[in-house]
Amino acid sequence: MSKPVVAIVGRPNVGKSTLFNALAGEKISIVKDTPGVTRDRIYADVSWLDTDFTLIDTGGIEPESKDIILSQMREQAQIAIDTSDVIIFITDVKQGLVDSDSKVADMLRRSGKPVILVVNKVDNFDKYMADTYEFYNLGIGDPVPISASSRLGLGDMLDKVIEHFPEHAGEEEEDSRPRVAIVGKPNVGKSSIINKLLGEQRVIVSDIAGTTRDAIDTEIVHNGKEYVFIDTAGLRRKNKIKEELERYSIIRTVTAVERADVVLVVIDATQGVTEQDAKVAGIAHERGKGVIIVVNKWDAIEKNDKTMREYENEVRRVLSFMPYAEIMYVSAVTGQRLPKMFDMIDMVIENQTLRVATGVLNEILMEATAMQQPPSDKGKRLKIYYMTQVAVKPPSFVIFVNDKELMHFSYQRYLENKIRESFGFKGTSLKFFVRERKERDN
Repeated sequence: MSKPVVAIVGRPNVGKSTLFNALAGEKISIVKDTPGVTRDRIYADVSWLDTDFTLIDTGGIEPESKDIILSQMREQAQIAIDTSDVIIFITDVKQGLVDSDSKVADMLRRSGKPVILVVNKVDNFDKYMADTYEFYNLGIGDPVPISASSRLGLGDMLDKVIEHFPEHAGEEEEDSRPRVAIVGKPNVGKSSIINKLLGEQRVIVSDIAGTTRDAIDTEIVHNGKEYVFIDTAGLRRKNKIKEELERYSIIRTVTAVERADVVLVVIDATQGVTEQDAKVAGIAHERGKGVIIVVNKWDAIEKNDKTMREYENEVRRVLSFMPYAEIMYVSAVTGQRLPKMFDMIDMVIENQTLRVATGVLNEILMEATAMQQPPSDKGKRLKIYYMTQVAVKPPSFVIFVNDKELMHFSYQRYLENKIRESFGFKGTSLKFFVRERKERDN
């Protein structure tokens, strides 16, 4: 099962971003005393009492506003509401209960989702506690007093949040079918690819960017093997028509990627690889998923004997943070190379779950350190004692050393390349953790 999703919603300027930053542990959302600053929904992985979940920060809701940006925020928050398992509805004790809070409460009540009513800015419980009681009038449960800026009451609030998580949330699904998320900007052909693989018009295909608003699961059988494809809303450049489409789809992409074994990042060959493509790919990279870069509309490109090599060089340049990603060139219109996609998906999943014996790893390590001596600093040289694999999906390794400050990034990359030379690991990132170990006395 994928991690539960928790959305923070409420009117502008009640402290949503401050609460988000307090829970995420870092300053991710812009905090400013101007309503409407947080226009983008931003997400973070949060853990409480050994329970992991994805937290969404939303723009503020103004239910009756005719202001375009605020109305977009209302739509944006509605998407967060639809996507989330639990909703934190945040209000402001100092502003008191206002009409907009009641309208937001009505939206949330209609959602049928569990709602935790939070009253923020209760910096002094003796002074403000009596003022929280008026929020009972919203009719959505007991108000939980907190101060996001002072981090007061957050534990009580989180206890209530995780009470509502689905049973066995975050545990592995018994379903062993490969799950493939297909992500990318709008109108790059994600739905067309799925329809071509299916041989039927299952997903709505339109030249209007952003047609696919919801993540849609589609079962596809190839050579007797079932795959689940997760189609997502596309990411759109911020300066294009309706800015909120990108915000809608960020969380769709995050939750789809979270559920997937392999992520297909679809690029429009006629547009070339863009910063938006890098943003989408980055979501999969951060979560350690298998990645295949699918260059669609390859039939629409005029080619010579250098075209593919030049295109690949440009993709590698823009997506330089994921040199391991596989690249394939397809056409959803003609079906060119689409059947080969399944072989590549199977290969990437195999690499994601590949385990290497500790003895074999350390043979590679000995050879690598003999060929290129570990770095030193101020007369002290890095000593690498041994390496072992501790996890899969993605393959993760712990390296034990005398001083982890001496493990330069470049040398870690060198060791990674040596492992890849031996085992490939195509299509999957590798994670490395450096740990110090005291040198044993002779």
